[in-house]
Amino acid sequence: MDLVEDTADGVRGSLQRLPSERLPAGDVLIRVQWSSLNYKDALAATGHPGVVRQLPHVPGIDAAGIVESSSSSDYQAGDRVLVTGYELGQSHWGAWAEYVRVPSSWIVPQPPGLTAREAMILGTAGFTAAQCVMAIQRNEVGPELGEVVVTGATGGVGSLSVRLLAKLGYRVVAVTGKKDWHEQLRRWGAARVMDRSEVCDTSERPMLRGQWAGGVDTVGGVTLATLLRSTRYGGCIAACGLVGGAELQMSVYPFLLRGVTLAGVASADCPYPRRLEIWNRLAGEWRLSELDSQVTEVPLDDVDREVRRILNGEQVGRVIVRIGA
Repeated sequence: MDLVEDTADGVRGSLQRLPSERLPAGDVLIRVQWSSLNYKDALAATGHPGVVRQLPHVPGIDAAGIVESSSSSDYQAGDRVLVTGYELGQSHWGAWAEYVRVPSSWIVPQPPGLTAREAMILGTAGFTAAQCVMAIQRNEVGPELGEVVVTGATGGVGSLSVRLLAKLGYRVVAVTGKKDWHEQLRRWGAARVMDRSEVCDTSERPMLRGQWAGGVDTVGGVTLATLLRSTRYGGCIAACGLVGGAELQMSVYPFLLRGVTLAGVASADCPYPRRLEIWNRLAGEWRLSELDSQVTEVPLDDVDREVRRILNGEQVGRVIVRIGA
């Protein structure tokens, strides 16, 4: 396992072999095959106190694997399962390990139509993207109402949001600061691409010209405020990130005069029935073709390099972590 500890040289992660008795409590033991790298994992790998409650700790908020043993009647040895969210990789040791032990209530059966590897290409990022799309649909923003915008479009959640929305017939405008990735975003389904500076309005105007029928914001801060002020009547922006800031400085005019909806998306504690529905959609009618497009696969002993890249804003697409055979 990749054990993150507070050492004399600072917080460090290292591969260690520990007895299974050290694993946290739970009624199901899972042999992990694949995990992934999310921004939250990168923070956990550096001991960020907002993610890690105490050290030592094992990161990894996503797991796909096979049940090794179970005291729950819901799962039997040999079952193929997924765990994403809840406290995995936060207060509970995560999936950057050969085994995890978790409560059975956290587990979702691996849906037919997805391999374990494909499930981790999606992971929490794909699960979050799907929640954002569902929020837009729940607010009756259909493809016929106009363009939808996706910020942070080359990242995990952003790139999968672009692909999901395009698959469902939306005209997607992808926003990125990475000029070299415009053509890839078009291949993923974006109708057009904008520079992130174009959705970063720092003026004090309470309303901007209405452009968007809806959107997915993975950035937060000024970017989210700009999108909300430039969303058209009845539109919906699904917000799921804060790398650009946690503050939202704006008036209530877009909500009161245009009926704009700000839909917050929280993946970790998504209720089980909706969680199961989302995974079944991602394996079924929302299944994306060519999931391997822009995927970086690394073994567990190489994950530190990718952690540095995501913290520096250099990650594109998805990073999956190979744990077992």
